Amino acid sequence: MEYQASVNKLSQPLVQELLDNADKLRLGITKLANGSTIIDAGINVPGGLEAGRIITEICLGGMGTVTLSHSTYTDNWPLTVNVHTSNPVLACLGSQYAGWSLAHEKYYALGSGPARAMATKQKEGVTLPVEELYQELAYRDQNESTVLVIENDKLPPLEIVEKVAAACGVAGENLTIIVTPTSSLAGGVQVVGRVLEVAMHKAHALHFPLENIVDGCGSAPVCPPHPDFVQAMGRTNDAILFAGLVHLFVKGSDEAAEKLANELPSSTSKDYGKPFAQVFKEYKYDFFKIDAMLFSPASVIVTAVESGKSFRAGKLDNDLLNLSFGG
Repeated sequence: MEYQASVNKLSQPLVQELLDNADKLRLGITKLANGSTIIDAGINVPGGLEAGRIITEICLGGMGTVTLSHSTYTDNWPLTVNVHTSNPVLACLGSQYAGWSLAHEKYYALGSGPARAMATKQKEGVTLPVEELYQELAYRDQNESTVLVIENDKLPPLEIVEKVAAACGVAGENLTIIVTPTSSLAGGVQVVGRVLEVAMHKAHALHFPLENIVDGCGSAPVCPPHPDFVQAMGRTNDAILFAGLVHLFVKGSDEAAEKLANELPSSTSKDYGKPFAQVFKEYKYDFFKIDAMLFSPASVIVTAVESGKSFRAGKLDNDLLNLSFGG
């Protein structure tokens, strides 16, 4: 890939911003025995929307801009997360995507953010990235310090933290882990802020050439929090599935751009049409039984930069959004 900037280096000033303004942002800061720093963004402290905005920029590896604004796009939910990056492949897939599976005893979490690009494992004496995706992206990162974002309602045990530090090849004191519960305000922003990332992930699943995606932006409404994990997770997903809007700028033929636009929206999935929490329940809470093509924005614009033509597909669904968000 071109422009192989360090997502870890670029994100460190944002991590420092959280640490320097922890009281203002209502964050909890803990130093562990191994020197690592844990930032609590909503478990034992309130956190908030602004913390979620900064954390979303950290997830993007410091390569994206995230703002909160009001919009009349939906009927009843004006607060909107807006995401833009001029390097959507690296920012979204190389950093923001929650692709690192972490487990210790009963603790399980998915890790997202810059640390993923540094994490390695040994297989038959060969050092490989923890996620195969990085071999396809032809991207590896190195930096003295790193940060991982975990979506969970409990702080990670020391064993998980030490596993992350070891995989990334950093000393404990150079690792920061940010924890954002789905039911928190910060967690809601952080997940809804994946609106562009889910479009990138689906484009990848559709085998669209990633090198042809040159720029991208997306927006989705901020969902009201819910104390129940399944309902909270459902709302964050539904914000994107029913009201996410993504605009991709791509190289290549008009035919390829139009095909991508037509295949991207969430409404193309066989599981579209009900709030995500209901779909999840009907599959007996087995995430992997849900149609993978469901995870995508409601509406898309794909612009073919070489011809200047734009192709639109998908739709906003206010009724389903209201049903999910609670009227």
